[in-house]
Amino acid sequence: MKRLFAVLALLCSVWVGNGSASELTAQIHPLERNGVALFLHSLSADSFPSPKNILLVHGVAFSSHEFDVDYADYSLTRWLARQGYTVWTLDIAGFGRSGAVSDGFIPDSDYAAEDIAAAADAILAKSGQQRLDVFGWSWGTVTASRFSAKHPGKVRSLILYAPILAGLGAREVKSPFVTAEAYRDAYKDFRLLPDDSVDPAITDLAVIERYTANAKRCDNHPIPNGGRRDLLVSRDARLIPVRDLTMPTLLILGDLDAYVDAALATSAAGEIPGKTRLEIIVGGSHVLFLEKAHYRQFRNIVLDFLQNDH
Repeated sequence: MKRLFAVLALLCSVWVGNGSASELTAQIHPLERNGVALFLHSLSADSFPSPKNILLVHGVAFSSHEFDVDYADYSLTRWLARQGYTVWTLDIAGFGRSGAVSDGFIPDSDYAAEDIAAAADAILAKSGQQRLDVFGWSWGTVTASRFSAKHPGKVRSLILYAPILAGLGAREVKSPFVTAEAYRDAYKDFRLLPDDSVDPAITDLAVIERYTANAKRCDNHPIPNGGRRDLLVSRDARLIPVRDLTMPTLLILGDLDAYVDAALATSAAGEIPGKTRLEIIVGGSHVLFLEKAHYRQFRNIVLDFLQNDH
């Protein structure tokens, strides 16, 4: 099984490394935790290793390929690499190009935080740095923040994009896995028209095609449900340890994001002891980083934070 996932990881990496990234350097870094091979990938424009390292942490639906939609200039990983960063992506155990798990409930939020810790240790060892920047999206804000709260000395700054600060409502999650072919619903992450089709005025249809193709290529297998079970709890349950975040922290979200409570984010920003910045992008949804009107604004905010809010 480990060999199978290693082959899948290589195929996926080679595929996403083609085209407009030809001048970038992509590498796979073998990593294992708890007997599971973890997919850790780096992308850089300058010589490797770089003193500027950022780790991107994916959500609960699909794996880290979401950050590298290779169409026009939409790829977040390639854009960050061209800003001088070594951009690291990690697939949590059971997701994407990492090894399979026997029980999909095992990779819950706390387990995923330890996968992030293992990746962070590998990154710091390879780069020779003492700290790195960490970026989490959606469920990744829960896992990345729990890692950061536990290991603040390793984190230079924390970006919480679409922060899931509280439970999304109590629902029973019976199956340990989302069945295969979940990629068919990948388009539903985007803003839809009344007929359930993607709104082309909001998102370029070529972006949807690449996003869905990535999901089919890298996530066409049962996806763990431990993280989803963590999220589908009472709306009174707090999921991000905001009072333990002592590093500079950016909370960034869209005001049309159905998964994020903007009022709660505003309140949480006041509870974080570290230097904090809150940005709410008007008209943005859960995937605003891929929306025509918002992705450049989103990137400018992120880069300004990385360069100046320390």
